[in-house]
Amino acid sequence: MPRLFTALAVPAAIGAALAPFRGGLPGARWIEPADHHVTLRFLGDVPLALAEDAVEALSELRARPAVAIALDGLAVFGGDRPRSILASVAATPELIDLQAEQERLIRRAGAKPERCRFVPHVTLARLRREAVPEAVALYLSQAPPFAPLRFSTTEVVLYSAHDSTGGGPYVVEAMFPFA
Repeated sequence: MPRLFTALAVPAAIGAALAPFRGGLPGARWIEPADHHVTLRFLGDVPLALAEDAVEALSELRARPAVAIALDGLAVFGGDRPRSILASVAATPELIDLQAEQERLIRRAGAKPERCRFVPHVTLARLRREAVPEAVALYLSQAPPFAPLRFSTTEVVLYSAHDSTGGGPYVVEAMFPFA
């Protein structure tokens, strides 16, 4: 069974601009810049038939102009039990609409509804237990200033991931252009 998710690829120049934020946090496993993305929908380990149906459904994404993406700061998921360091992404109406449409298409293909609320972001690091809240807070307070980063995208990408490792390398399984 493939482990799948849909996402927006982050251009190499944006990944390079995020590089200064790598390092300096014990217990962090940094994501390679080539694997940075904005996850739209995690499908998980799915039967091959559902994967094929999802590809067919996603090919029906409606035509739309390029979607503008703005990374606007550093944040952490997990609060008292930090799980990841991320670059937050502005939740524009166009991005929310794109995510909602592909969610509908994937559900129509047979996937269960997404349980988590969509919070657009780019994961920079996954955190192990030794990344205690105090160390994460110190990292965030001492990180270089975060200048907003912008790019536009014209396609949704279906990626596969290795199970249990979390963080790539990811494989592009299919691309779904907006036009």
